[in-house]
Amino acid sequence: MIRGMLIGALFALAACGADGPPIRPSVNTTVSVGSEGVRTSTGVSVRSGPVTVGGRF
Repeated sequence: MIRGMLIGALFALAACGADGPPIRPSVNTTVSVGSEGVRTSTGVSVRSGPVTVGGRF
């Protein structure tokens, strides 16, 4: 029980940015219509300080 509470407290500390810059998630969706029909594209990225990791689906 104590171990779970400790892990939860560490995650909360990391999420609020007290030990460094907070992690900033971002979602971007694009819908386009063309001769081939309707296309959708979704991009997800996570930014922490100068580092950004993302992908498109």
